[in-house]
Amino acid sequence: MSEENEELENLSEGIEEQSTETITRVTGMYKEWFLDYASYVILERAVPAIEDGFKPVQRRIMQSMKDLDDGRYNKVANIVGHAMQYHPHGDASIGDAMVQIGQKDLLIDMQGNWGNILTGDPAAASRYIEARISKFGLEVLFNPKITEWQASYDGRRKEPINLPVKFPLLLAQGAEGIAVGLSTKVLPHNFIELIDASIKHLQGKRFKLYPDFPTGGAADISNYNDGLRGGKVRVRAKMHSPDKSSIVITEIPFSTTTSSLIDSILKANDKGKIKIKKIEDNTAANVEIMIHLPSGLSPDKTMDALYAFTNCEVSISPLGCVIEDNKPLFVGVSEMLRRSADHTVELLKAELEILLHEVEEQWHFASLERIFIENRIYRDIEEEETWEGVLSAIDKGLQPHIKHLKRKITEDDIVRLTEIRIKRISKFDIDKAQQKIDALEDRIAELKHHLEHLIEFAIDYFTKLKKDYGSGRERKTELKNFEDIVASKVVIRNTKLYVNREEGFIGTSLKRDEYVGDVSDIDDIICFTKEGTMMVTKVDTKTFIGKNIVHVAVFKKKDKRTIYNVIYRDGKSGPSYIKRFAVTSMTRDREYPMGKADKGSVMHYFSANPNGEAEVVTVNLRQQGSIKKLKWDIDFADILIKGRSSRGNQVTKYNIKKVELKEEGVSTLKPRKIWFDDVVKRLNVDGRGELLGEFRGEDRLLIITQKGIAKTIIPEVTARFDEDMVVLEKWIPNKPLSAIYYNGERELFYVKRFLIENEEREESIISDHEGSYLEIISTDYKPVAELVHVKPRGKEQPDNEKIHIEEFIAVKGIAAQGNMLTKSKIKQINLLDPLPYEPEEQTPAQEIEVKEEEEIDSNPAAKDEIKSSTQNKDDLPDPEIDDTGQSSLF
Repeated sequence: MSEENEELENLSEGIEEQSTETITRVTGMYKEWFLDYASYVILERAVPAIEDGFKPVQRRIMQSMKDLDDGRYNKVANIVGHAMQYHPHGDASIGDAMVQIGQKDLLIDMQGNWGNILTGDPAAASRYIEARISKFGLEVLFNPKITEWQASYDGRRKEPINLPVKFPLLLAQGAEGIAVGLSTKVLPHNFIELIDASIKHLQGKRFKLYPDFPTGGAADISNYNDGLRGGKVRVRAKMHSPDKSSIVITEIPFSTTTSSLIDSILKANDKGKIKIKKIEDNTAANVEIMIHLPSGLSPDKTMDALYAFTNCEVSISPLGCVIEDNKPLFVGVSEMLRRSADHTVELLKAELEILLHEVEEQWHFASLERIFIENRIYRDIEEEETWEGVLSAIDKGLQPHIKHLKRKITEDDIVRLTEIRIKRISKFDIDKAQQKIDALEDRIAELKHHLEHLIEFAIDYFTKLKKDYGSGRERKTELKNFEDIVASKVVIRNTKLYVNREEGFIGTSLKRDEYVGDVSDIDDIICFTKEGTMMVTKVDTKTFIGKNIVHVAVFKKKDKRTIYNVIYRDGKSGPSYIKRFAVTSMTRDREYPMGKADKGSVMHYFSANPNGEAEVVTVNLRQQGSIKKLKWDIDFADILIKGRSSRGNQVTKYNIKKVELKEEGVSTLKPRKIWFDDVVKRLNVDGRGELLGEFRGEDRLLIITQKGIAKTIIPEVTARFDEDMVVLEKWIPNKPLSAIYYNGERELFYVKRFLIENEEREESIISDHEGSYLEIISTDYKPVAELVHVKPRGKEQPDNEKIHIEEFIAVKGIAAQGNMLTKSKIKQINLLDPLPYEPEEQTPAQEIEVKEEEEIDSNPAAKDEIKSSTQNKDDLPDPEIDDTGQSSLF
């Protein structure tokens, strides 16, 4: 057995030795191979070079087009095939990259169907479409004399390491790529703005760059962060509402197409976020997506919902990553432009130096040629029998005449002289030769001047690019600040909410129970129970709140105008309190008690008032002891509005039988102040922009546009406003408006005064003729206009004329033509300061003292705080029996 064991041991050792020799660990191989792969993807495929802004495949495509360029169009398939000599990949990737370059409409002149960036339609097959380098591409991309070359992948050809691009091409076209471990996303910028910024940099001035997208739209670049990591650009579609039942989208956000945009709208409609009746895509050369709305749906609110729930607004995160010296470099767009401009200066310098050398060589040989012919040196070689003798004879003949030359004569120069034909010598014109030399000297002086003033030359170069190629390349994307859209305010209420008050459940699945209203699936719901508890919870199929629910409604966060009026008993045997409060914020799904007691509380009275209304109620006590006064009234207007955690004022320590509503109340809140933010063209209640005034429920806004359209609207924060709006203010129905307009049909100015007759309808205040336009509109009571007349030929300038419009014309209907202002030719009409006017004071039917929560809390004299300001804990006195046996609260 021992021998067998030894043999087995020897065999196993042999196997181990053999396996050690043949097994290779993959750990090191993986590390090296993965690094090679990652480096290849980063450097050779995904990330552009900072020198020329090209990825390798793009650079090879442009070089192939240059190789094939003869001024005519080439089949893209032919170009792709030629590019495969440089690019070691398939034709599909090359063709796709070429289409992307072409669609940017900068370097390639296209012929055929190259696809559509608006609709997302693909290009036709490469065998059907043609291309050639654009004039701009030929001017800024190529110069083989200053290009560095390297061997192609198979060593058969030479390809450029970088093209000598004399323009910030990377920023103009943008770039996007995903590599191994990093990515890049450089957004496209405006052609003209890039040139202007390059010029400013060369002049030593500051500049700012912001993206400009080929699809147009509007962009909020407040967080652009110079295109570095962490920045963000919000891009929106441009849309408007031609009428109350439709919305038209005319420009789409970058990175979307009409197809993807429509898909996102349909998905939002299916989910109930928005409601649309029908959608049509009429896009051709320009975007036109028509959205038809159901009747009764607000277009303004729907437009906000489109931004909130669809791809009508997208967020783009830029990331400036480029290749420099074969390494990734994270850099902002400003630094990219500075480097591009400096690189352009260096390239222009190299071109000038090469050109200067070439012109000096032309001058050198032209001078030699003139000396050679004018001094008949060619005769000195007639007797020479050897080539060396010919060269020596010419060199000897030139020596007395070459002191003014700028370099020594070489053998190549003499050889060139021997190649001059006899016919040219016989027709040699000394004057023309001297003119040529003079022109070359002027050219040399010019080139030297450019080299001495290189920055000015580069600025002139950029200016010429802008002049030659800037036409039609104006900014397409409008830059503006966006207001934040609160999704809960614009979402469509697409779900029905039900409540089982007795058992204490709310939800969308309780279809056999009481219907509360329509809600959305992102809404929060606020509930109050008979036991004096309140809770905020998310909309769900079924949620338990607590038995005996008395109030269910959609909860509006930060809502200070919805006021809750409550009378409740605090605990099983505690006193009863009265309180008024708003609920601006709560922790979701947490139960809040009305008072301080944990259990046994009961609400005697509850009301929710959307505009802070304060009603009058009657309190009825139970018969108890010797109390005689069992009934009295309380006005909630006498109660201060406090926080929801406040206990309130004590009503009585006795048992309340019931509390009855005696009289409906009116609002005790101040009218709502509304501001207009001109930056985002939206209304707000946060104090941003211009104060339009204080508005009650029935108040409206007056809007008049430059096109002469007048209308009034309810001041909702979701309302949208046109750019050509000239009047936006609180509408006073009995205040006349004054307008001076040009009547295109009669070719004269007319003036009119009118009132808005129909608050629900848009009306034109000028004539329908296409030549009519609004000159002046005034909402002053007594406006004054100044007429500047045209100076008659050969006469003195007439004095300016003042018109008191109130005296000039009476108030008429809005459709009236008005009175002719003057028959004279008018140069200018100015609106002067109005005459003083004091409107008649009108005593309102009922004065309402309005208090906000902060003001009320700081005013101890308001209604004597139910005559309890001196009481502790805001308690009201219990009913006491006076000498007559009657109880009195006050």
